Amino acid sequence: LDEIEALSSIYGDDWCVVDEDEKVYCIKISDCLEQPKWTLCLQVILPPGYPTAEPPVYQLNASWLRGQDYTELANSLEEIYVQNLGESILYLWVEKIREVLIEKAQSSDPAEPDNKKTSEEVDEDNEDDFLFDYQPVQEESIKMLNFITSESQEDEELPLIQHGNPVTDRRSTFQAHLAPVVTPKQVKRVLEKLYENKKIASATHNIYAYRIYCEDKQTFLQDCEDDGETAAGGRLLHLMQILNVHNVLVVVSRWYGGILLGPDRFKHINNCARTILVE
Repeated sequence: LDEIEALSSIYGDDWCVVDEDEKVYCIKISDCLEQPKWTLCLQVILPPGYPTAEPPVYQLNASWLRGQDYTELANSLEEIYVQNLGESILYLWVEKIREVLIEKAQSSDPAEPDNKKTSEEVDEDNEDDFLFDYQPVQEESIKMLNFITSESQEDEELPLIQHGNPVTDRRSTFQAHLAPVVTPKQVKRVLEKLYENKKIASATHNIYAYRIYCEDKQTFLQDCEDDGETAAGGRLLHLMQILNVHNVLVVVSRWYGGILLGPDRFKHINNCARTILVE
């Protein structure tokens, strides 16, 4: 508890409590530059035997972190644990990761980090395991929402946002959020409002889909976002089509707990969405 309190004080807004009861925490680490080029999200679960008998369960989230880079960093963290058996090591881990990021920022490595999230789980040949059979949405029926806009949002009223009950399975937690929307600007406002919540912003994935019915054209304005959870956004939109809902935005946050769920994660995403839509 002393360690968690200290880390919260040291890292401020970059430190986030995901699940206090399960002792799941998340910290965003950057290379300390004014405009950070290299960032990484460290998620840790502290087991009952930490720090005296068990190491933290951890996940490193950064789309650029793969192959040799991942192996070297993971080996460094494990080495720190072995060298400090029985002691609190989270601060040492965070600063080691920051050191690696600073080295990458200062190196002559021209590679730019890919900031697009990717899923920590990849499924093969499991299409039949999903709650709903997914039919790809025709591209012409999708109207892309432009989030890069300088237009003022002040004239758009912020819709009421509802939050569903969290569902936890094998340390992964899912929670749905819903808001009535009639314009793309309202979609943007709701997403911005949700991301102001540190816990939601720290989720491994924030999957969303929306459908807006345009009466004048008698067509649907709709779009979806996987946020790194491959195909999840399209499946969520397909669920909304099956239920024939419109003028609504559904966001499902997932906090990954270190244990792969396979196709079960899509069932939880759709079940959370379906429940909040029914409610």
